[in-house]
Amino acid sequence: MTSDDLDPSTPVLVGVGEASERIDDPGYAARSEAQMAADALRSAFEDSGADVAHLAAAVDTAAMTRSFEAMGFGTPLGAPTNYPWAVLRRVGAEPSHVVYDALGGQTPQSLITEMCGRIASGVSEVAVVFGADVTSTTRHFSRGDSASGDVPDFSETVDAGPVDDRGRGTHLVNTRENVLHGLTNAPAQYGMLENARRHRLGVDRTAYLRQMAELFAPMSVVAEHNPHSAAPTARTVEEIATRTDRNRPVAEPYLRFLVARDQINQGAACVLTSVGAARRLGIDPSRWVFLHGHADLRERPLLERPDLSRSPATVGAVRHALDVAGVTMDDIAVMDLYSCFPVAVWTVADAFDLAADDPRGLTVTGGLPYFGGAGSNYAMHAVAGVVRRVRDEPGARGLVGANGGQLSKYSVGVYSTTPAPWVPDDSPDIQDALDAAPGSSSVRYAHGPATIEAWTVHHATGAGICVCRDLQGRRFIAHVCDGDTALMGRLLGDDGIDDPIGTTVFARHVHPTNRIAVSRAVMDRLHPERVPSLTRSFDHVRVRRSGHVCEIGLRGPVLPAAAHAELDEVVTAFLADRDLWVAILHGDGPDFCRGLDRSEIGWGNTAVTPPNGVAGLTARTDLDKPVIAAVAGAAHDAGLEVVLACHLAVASRDATFALDQVSTGLVAQDGGLVRLPPVVGERVAAEMTLASRVLDADEALRLGLVNRVVEPGDHLAAAREVAESVVANAPFAVRQSLRLPAEVAGDADPAVAVRRATNAVDAMTFSQDLLVGTAAVSDGEKPVWTNT
Repeated sequence: MTSDDLDPSTPVLVGVGEASERIDDPGYAARSEAQMAADALRSAFEDSGADVAHLAAAVDTAAMTRSFEAMGFGTPLGAPTNYPWAVLRRVGAEPSHVVYDALGGQTPQSLITEMCGRIASGVSEVAVVFGADVTSTTRHFSRGDSASGDVPDFSETVDAGPVDDRGRGTHLVNTRENVLHGLTNAPAQYGMLENARRHRLGVDRTAYLRQMAELFAPMSVVAEHNPHSAAPTARTVEEIATRTDRNRPVAEPYLRFLVARDQINQGAACVLTSVGAARRLGIDPSRWVFLHGHADLRERPLLERPDLSRSPATVGAVRHALDVAGVTMDDIAVMDLYSCFPVAVWTVADAFDLAADDPRGLTVTGGLPYFGGAGSNYAMHAVAGVVRRVRDEPGARGLVGANGGQLSKYSVGVYSTTPAPWVPDDSPDIQDALDAAPGSSSVRYAHGPATIEAWTVHHATGAGICVCRDLQGRRFIAHVCDGDTALMGRLLGDDGIDDPIGTTVFARHVHPTNRIAVSRAVMDRLHPERVPSLTRSFDHVRVRRSGHVCEIGLRGPVLPAAAHAELDEVVTAFLADRDLWVAILHGDGPDFCRGLDRSEIGWGNTAVTPPNGVAGLTARTDLDKPVIAAVAGAAHDAGLEVVLACHLAVASRDATFALDQVSTGLVAQDGGLVRLPPVVGERVAAEMTLASRVLDADEALRLGLVNRVVEPGDHLAAAREVAESVVANAPFAVRQSLRLPAEVAGDADPAVAVRRATNAVDAMTFSQDLLVGTAAVSDGEKPVWTNT
């Protein structure tokens, strides 16, 4: 096939460009991210050989990768009000469709594939993909390294057009458990995977370190000759594998020279057109490069992966891209495998029998530890390098493997100057098959004996972080207890044992994280379990006993983390006290509860509650004594979720009820979304959770959310009346009445549920209170319950 035979809508890559600067460069200009990306995009226009202004004006679609600086965590040097358009305005482009993609190292390749698909479908003719990161400049000025003191200001107000902003996308690569346990740092995350691979192969620490150095040393040689490298220095195997002040430990098993370099100032871009547009714009066919094969696949979240040492999605993406191109790995002449850490390269190399010294080389840039690669745009540099190489060798095929997250997302492109029609890939079907494969179960709150399955030590914080399995085979993340020198020594190899995987430990949830120790005795010494008490002094809770009733007062209108822990202890103590049969929960002030303390809620920090949930109630599975909510004022957000977790509710006429977490960007994650619809009905619940509808007390009574409404100020007295009515009944039978529905919850048919043998009915049948009640009826006397 020749280019003349191609459909005019066939996508073709016609230009690539790069831009960079180093702090110590003579011409260092402290360019902003927008300027760096614009310079790279302008270079890509020039690379096409077309008239730059004419080509820029023809752009109808643009896509920008997202840098670390644009993640919304604060940009100390300022930022544009709109990143993509800050770049597009600089080059004179006015596209009608603009994408600002989520964070992910796979996005340069996935966006190229997406843009090619748009062109092939006819909705676009000229598209650009670009991005940049200036982490080195940002850190340089933020920490006061500038001798002149002239700190640049990168803020600018941009007259912006429409943008399809796909958000930060961090939920695709991180979980709340990762964040709480400090497993958001890439070296620590990959250290887990790396150590799992080492264990699978049975290689000792020293030998594995040398193997990693042997894999990466050839990459540093490539970086030495790349003018855009952040660290253009060739390193020997011995240098990379030897611990020094400069080559310090970062996270086990990595030394610094094995870790992706995030201090860079780099930008890269590419220009894609249809064959018809390329001809119309006068772009010489010698500049044309075709995307022969492509694939985009996702891996499971870390704790769900069947094998932490492997990534089926990564291997599957490479294999499928080769299949779409109609070639094998042997047909590839040049490649760039994403090289943030050795395990990312080995995942592909192991599957396709690629050696560290493969004569084709495993990188065209020099690799992330030496060339550099922060943010999401590294793979665009890989595309630029591969495109230049296949242009120099017409007919040769090049492969780019782009990775995001913790081998979480992998995108692949196979490039060649050989004309080829656009062929869609079958990634969605392959993804369905990957998702259907059995995964691993996990548990959020760990307790009891467990076994280490993967591990790392993050040297900057001194934290030992492990993935473990409990006796049921469920995974969880945990920190090594501070002060457990024996277990930390095991992780670091100080005890002479080379591989800590398989070590038996004892786990305990010590709010807000799971902890592990070498034994239960050590755990009890370092983190002794508090014996729940109702009599000690509390800061956020007031407890009052009155006969068989326990009254629990919330001292403040919002619940900070410390209040949840105190309430959890109080409820646990109440349930364990045989002489307390019912509890009343109320607010000490004008409001019942307005929800969580918002000052404690932030990115990755929404899990402020203990294992039993908000107020020690909303996630509890052992709540077999009645709890009555006495509500005045606002019961909003998590406050309403607490009311829903109670068995009975009395409301003052001034009470209001709302489940409006969505108004502040949150969700009702503590049971409200599940418990509310059966109480008030699906439609009302939907309006409350989606449109922030607020119910007054009378509406709450009519819908069944509360049992009774009383005049303002009388709610606590009314709750006490209800409590005394409960106390008058057999406490043992009351408890079994609460247990029985949970035992038959899986039976949709009431007739089936009634016939089911249950522990609750058996317990009632042989209870002392049944004898007492039966005798009292016969004698005409008031029963004296035993609660047994």
